[in-house]
Amino acid sequence: MTSPVTPVVRVLGVRHHGPGSARSVVAALDELSPDVVLIEGPADADPLLALAADPDLVPPVALLAYAADAPSVSAFWPLAVFSPEWQAIRWAVDHSVPVRFMDLPASMVLAHRDAAAARRGGSAPGQDDVTVPEADASSEVAADSLRLDPLAVLAEAGGYEDAERWWDDLVESRLDGTSPFEVIAEAMGEIRTAQGVPALPTDEERWEEAREAQMRQVLRAVVKGGAERVAVVCGAWHAPALSWPLPPAAPDARALRGLPKRKVALTWVPWTHGRLSRASGYGAGVTSPGWYAHLFTTTARTVPDWLTRVAAELRRADLPISSAHVIEAVRLAETLAVLRGRPLAGLAEVTDATRSVICAGNELTLDLVTRRLVVGEALGQVPESTPSVPLEADLAATCRRLRLRRDPTPSSKDLDLRNAGDTERSRLLHRLTLLGIGWGTVGLSAVRATGTFRETWDLAWYPELAVDVIEASMWGTTVTDAATAKTCSDALGADLPTLTGLVETSLLAGLTDALPDVLAALDVRAARDHDLSHLMRAIPSLVRAQRYGDVRGTDSTALGDVADALLVRVCAGLPAAVTSLDDEGAGQVRADIEDVDASTSLHGDAGGRDRWLDVLSALVGRADVHGLLRGRITRLLLDAGRITRDGAGDRMARALSVGATAADKAAWVEGFLAGSGLLVVHDRALLSLLDGWVRSLDDAAFLDVAPLLRRTFGQFQRTERRSIGDHVRVLVDGIASATGGDGPGAGVDVARAAGAVDRVAQLLGIRPLRPGSHAEVTS
Repeated sequence: MTSPVTPVVRVLGVRHHGPGSARSVVAALDELSPDVVLIEGPADADPLLALAADPDLVPPVALLAYAADAPSVSAFWPLAVFSPEWQAIRWAVDHSVPVRFMDLPASMVLAHRDAAAARRGGSAPGQDDVTVPEADASSEVAADSLRLDPLAVLAEAGGYEDAERWWDDLVESRLDGTSPFEVIAEAMGEIRTAQGVPALPTDEERWEEAREAQMRQVLRAVVKGGAERVAVVCGAWHAPALSWPLPPAAPDARALRGLPKRKVALTWVPWTHGRLSRASGYGAGVTSPGWYAHLFTTTARTVPDWLTRVAAELRRADLPISSAHVIEAVRLAETLAVLRGRPLAGLAEVTDATRSVICAGNELTLDLVTRRLVVGEALGQVPESTPSVPLEADLAATCRRLRLRRDPTPSSKDLDLRNAGDTERSRLLHRLTLLGIGWGTVGLSAVRATGTFRETWDLAWYPELAVDVIEASMWGTTVTDAATAKTCSDALGADLPTLTGLVETSLLAGLTDALPDVLAALDVRAARDHDLSHLMRAIPSLVRAQRYGDVRGTDSTALGDVADALLVRVCAGLPAAVTSLDDEGAGQVRADIEDVDASTSLHGDAGGRDRWLDVLSALVGRADVHGLLRGRITRLLLDAGRITRDGAGDRMARALSVGATAADKAAWVEGFLAGSGLLVVHDRALLSLLDGWVRSLDDAAFLDVAPLLRRTFGQFQRTERRSIGDHVRVLVDGIASATGGDGPGAGVDVARAAGAVDRVAQLLGIRPLRPGSHAEVTS
């Protein structure tokens, strides 16, 4: 009778995302030629391994698992081209060898996280990267101090103070593919033995025991199925627990019995090098994914090729880097490696050489190299056949049609809404914003723009947004349908400012089907809301939304009636709302008044504009109104033509006269001059009044108002401040001098200049205030 064949099981203990480990795994698989390859990873993701044969699955990628009933509860298992697990998968696919994951299924992982959160008394966490560093990067240390840091122990035994450098020298910097897997497993075994088994294991230690029990059970099943040569790729810490022969299976079965599960879905999603970086918060992250990718893909001339890439990147940043810089940097890096007793120049030596020779000690330039090359932002891709929700498929198709690339590198995109293609791009980005998918935000330049035809978006697609897409799929199968449904849902129970924002965004997004429901909710809320600040903050959004119809072709006439009704209520309630406000309250009301004033000017309703200005005119002379508001209202009435400059000067003179406190006077000046100092630059009478008041302050009063004045003048442009200073120098005893002095306008003959002033006034569409003198804006 033939005796059974003893299986050959080789355990390859690796560091996740280690290029030397990846190269050694490939060499070990070539040598062993296994029947089956087992990899540490969620066992229920096995069906997705077939997609590794698709050339369109390009790392960095990640396995994504999310709860079917709550997509925000999710976990990632990232893989890069230099990850040993990815290379093992590719080897198995290329050699037509069965490959399986052997760790606890994702259904248990997510359920365990929920249970752990419940024990802590908190809510279940959301997105997370669950691959742990196993004895690979700095530790897979348990929550308490009982677990030793295996790398630190081994590095200390090897005479290294830095565990990272010890592992890098021993494994990651090897270019020949050899790796002491057996020695590492033996060393980890000694550390595990020295650590011992705690009498009262923690929850995390029990979880780790369950993980290893699951791996052993899968290994037993594979051997029982007839495999004679099995390769196991796992974190180095687990290697001793998986060495053949295995202990009896009964304890492992008991450890797995009763573990909770929840229904999950799994798929591949693109990942980035930036999200593999430990600085991103990823538990098994590495400090230099870009450098590791270079180490794995470049086996000859590693340092010269890297420094050549550094020089090319800096040249793209318009920095003068020559070939001599590269040559000297290579020499320095290799010399440093010899002096430090390293087998090859590593990242530390290359970085020091880059800093000294190429960057000339400039840390900002070195930071650019670190961000763009050492870390990098390479984005992977997944094939179209990857399982995904219909919303993701529609988004991908729309992006291809509109030529919008989902790039992780932050960038800005200018859109001209007079162009049909840019209008569609704008609508897509606004719809994603409504769905909570934060691909882009409207840039600051677009917010400040006075026109409605231009938008600037700041874009950056992060891998975690894949979960947001899945979560948003509950609202519909296409971006348009989902955004419409979510907008209608958000409108229910929303407050007035939120509703007006939804109206504006719905028009920006082109969601005509959602607009009737949102407007109906707005009518109801506006009728019930008695908060004046809510009413005032609602008007600008409605007016802006109405203007968008001119460029985007959206019918927004219904918004005018709503804005008019809100303005009537604001005009009725404002006189009582501005009584006896403190400084903070006055600042908030001032901002609201400015926004409503600008909106009434844009709205085009002459009756509403006149009603608003009448209310402001009634407020400007009231003593119970805060000085900041009285000053600002005076300026708004001046700009609107309701009062003349002489009238504004009279009001300034009264505000700065004896009787008011210095702080109240400073607040009036701040409100009057806020936003621009051109008024006092061109009106010597107002400047004289202001200068005379400042010169009249005693030391104590000046110290009280100096911070307010500094804040006021600090908001002006630098050229405005300089012009004010030049004009103040030519004031004589606080009175503007028409001739003489050495400031602007010195020596000008006003009578001879009058003709030129009148002609320029005619060209600009303004009329002279009085013959041969100044000019007044009429519109």
